[in-house]
Amino acid sequence: MPRRQHRNITQAPDTNTGTNTGTDTDSDTDIRGTEVFDTYPRSSSTTILRPEHDLSRLPVIVGFGGVNPAGRSSAHHAYRRLVIDALPDAKAEPTYRALAALMGKDPAAPDRSWILEHTLVRRLETNLFDPSAIRSHRALKLSAADAQPIAFTLRRKQLPPTIPAGWQVEPADGDHVRVTVVDAMDVMIAEQNASTVNSAGQLPTGFEPETLYQSRQHPRGLQLTVYGASDALLSLGMDWEDVRNHIAGDQMSVYASSAMGQLDTNGHGGMLQASLLGKRVSARNLPLGLAEMTADFINAYVLGSVGNTGANIGACATFLYNLRQGIDDIRSGKCRVVIVGSSEAPLTPEVMDGYRTMGALAEDAALADLDGANAADHQRACRPFSDNCGFTLAEGAQFVVLFDDELALETGANIYGAVADVFINADGFKKSIPGPGIGNYVTMGKAAGLVRSMLGEDSLKHRTYVQAHGTGTPQNRVTESHIINELARHFGISAWPVTAIKSYLGHTLATAAGDQLVTSLGVWADGIIPSINTIDHVASDVHHSHIDLLMKHKEVDPRSVDAVFVNAKGFGGNNATAAILSPTVTRDMLARKHGAAAMSIHATRNETVAAATEKYDEQTIAGETELIYRFGENVVDGSELTIDAHHIAIPGHRKDISLDIADPYEDFS
Repeated sequence: MPRRQHRNITQAPDTNTGTNTGTDTDSDTDIRGTEVFDTYPRSSSTTILRPEHDLSRLPVIVGFGGVNPAGRSSAHHAYRRLVIDALPDAKAEPTYRALAALMGKDPAAPDRSWILEHTLVRRLETNLFDPSAIRSHRALKLSAADAQPIAFTLRRKQLPPTIPAGWQVEPADGDHVRVTVVDAMDVMIAEQNASTVNSAGQLPTGFEPETLYQSRQHPRGLQLTVYGASDALLSLGMDWEDVRNHIAGDQMSVYASSAMGQLDTNGHGGMLQASLLGKRVSARNLPLGLAEMTADFINAYVLGSVGNTGANIGACATFLYNLRQGIDDIRSGKCRVVIVGSSEAPLTPEVMDGYRTMGALAEDAALADLDGANAADHQRACRPFSDNCGFTLAEGAQFVVLFDDELALETGANIYGAVADVFINADGFKKSIPGPGIGNYVTMGKAAGLVRSMLGEDSLKHRTYVQAHGTGTPQNRVTESHIINELARHFGISAWPVTAIKSYLGHTLATAAGDQLVTSLGVWADGIIPSINTIDHVASDVHHSHIDLLMKHKEVDPRSVDAVFVNAKGFGGNNATAAILSPTVTRDMLARKHGAAAMSIHATRNETVAAATEKYDEQTIAGETELIYRFGENVVDGSELTIDAHHIAIPGHRKDISLDIADPYEDFS
């Protein structure tokens, strides 16, 4: 294996192992070193040794979970559904069983054909709504016929509070009244219409998250939040209370949101529809419909967190916007634990009609025309970088857990990789607010430049690949391919591997980059980069002289892939690209900072953690899923706090919150 190139590293040889580990002060109880991660996150060519309290902190990915049309994310099951045709049966069988359990079937005898037909992008099913009978209203003006007035009866209590002009109301039998209208009358008539879009990235058939906890009419996006955040935390391999005992209450952050908000009938959709449907607005509709409820639910009902919180929204780049906020908290030392994620449940008639009206979605007739067929192939609705006609909406939720490097080693956490950085740039002046612009050239270029700086030219050119946004629209196939191809050409990359997993999952909007990230973690586990499975050719207007658009699964040695670029493009000019480092690179960086002895201690501690992670997976496959949802539990009143001039102690938290805040502007004094 070619050796990674690192820049200007101040090292001391480890006489015990013969490897360069950097200066360290390892012991069984102290794993902190005095060496930065080479120059991370600096781009300077000079390594700067800094005081121990000011070391660079690496955001290490120690847990992940969620659900999308491919199934449960933890233990790489959602990833393995994408490449299940290329997996040995020893790995495929547990994923089939995991899907069967998720879908309410017998995990001991999974029906593989049925599972394959009822996961990923497919014809829209009727558990959410019937696409062949979408309810709507038509406005009509009724006029009297043959000089006869319009007359009808109704119950007295059904009369509007303000009697419309032109109505004559008289008592009728019992509690009814007779209404006579001499002039024309405006009415709304209920009708049903069939959707012209019938493909979607639905969650696996039979998976109903509201049945797994006391959901109390929560919007579907929040149900997915509870499931996804629980999956991420339960798969950590350690009890959350043990994690909390390592940190003060204000050393944790949660950054999570949806892009659209909660738009089904239990959220803002119900609030906006109520009066037109003759119903009342629920007290839950407004607050539970807010986009930041994703983070709020995690804080209030999953973690009981008193730490930092936020909901960053960047259209289809929302997950990466939250990820950038989270890694900034860790790198600055503000927080040691961060939960990052997104949830989205956009499969409602109104949202689908909105995107369809924009010309953004793949309609059945256009799909059929692509194939010269009489009917649409719904499973191939999303065709990135090939001849295509629009994207495919999908639902899902993804969450990752980040520790700073020292805490990851202290706790023996699983190490799935690390986030080198997330770059976000706008488009400048635009002709059209939803149209793509120049910002994504900047984000992709800076991410590639960072990896080159950290790992060297050879690594960037030969040991990275791209998880493209790849929506499946004619515009995206041209613009995103030009961005990736041009940067590959200028960085000297001859055939940069590029995949686009929306071909399997559809577009989960806020969650899309989370889908790409957890899929990338799976590649490092199993060594298969998923193909763009719905295409058999590259469209003639796609730029691909220096990129390899994968139309077949690409098998790789996981240790030969140093980094992946997760790319996201959102309406309004919300561009983001994340550089994600492999587990191998992450461990190498940790060893350079903390030393071989610290890594050995971590490996020993991780044995218990890894075993607990595996046990959680086994229990979940067996159908023993129990989500974390603590409504009304362990609520602390202000009178229960212990406060002095230097600390706030919270019941249930081992470490106090310090009130001795350093002056950040001391250089100005």
